[in-house]
Amino acid sequence: MDQIKIGRFLQELRKEQGLTQEELAEQLYVSRRTVSRWETGSNLPDLDILMKLADSYAVDLRELLDGERKQEKMNKELEETVMKVAEYSNADKQRSTAIVRIYFIVGMAGLFINGLMNVFEMGDTFWIGFLKGATFAMPLAAMLLGLLYTTGRMEAIHAFKMRLLGKESSHE
Repeated sequence: MDQIKIGRFLQELRKEQGLTQEELAEQLYVSRRTVSRWETGSNLPDLDILMKLADSYAVDLRELLDGERKQEKMNKELEETVMKVAEYSNADKQRSTAIVRIYFIVGMAGLFINGLMNVFEMGDTFWIGFLKGATFAMPLAAMLLGLLYTTGRMEAIHAFKMRLLGKESSHE
């Protein structure tokens, strides 16, 4: 796949529609810089955005991926397959977003509880000290887990753990 060729074609199609990078970015809820990266070939849009662009520019997805216009039309079966792949990709993104959101909420709850404990200056008992430490550690742990999850390291750790236990990973 020639990303530079695809980028030039995306730029050509955008200009045919009389859109600026800024206007296209607003329509797709991305930054102008992201559109620029697509058009220079340094990045490609996600599949769901490619499908929106293909629909908006009235071209086949294959034409976008080839970076040039074709005369033949994509058959219905292939289009349905691509739609299923896009739905799968979106479902995976939604799952990832939900997991990271949970980490964020747990971290914020820990900070909030810790802040309340400091504002109300609770006594210095073992359990209060323990709770203060735990509510301070919760956001740190949530940030670390979020970082491991979003970088894909969490799956690598899981696979390593499964190898140590002599079990097969369900991701493989």
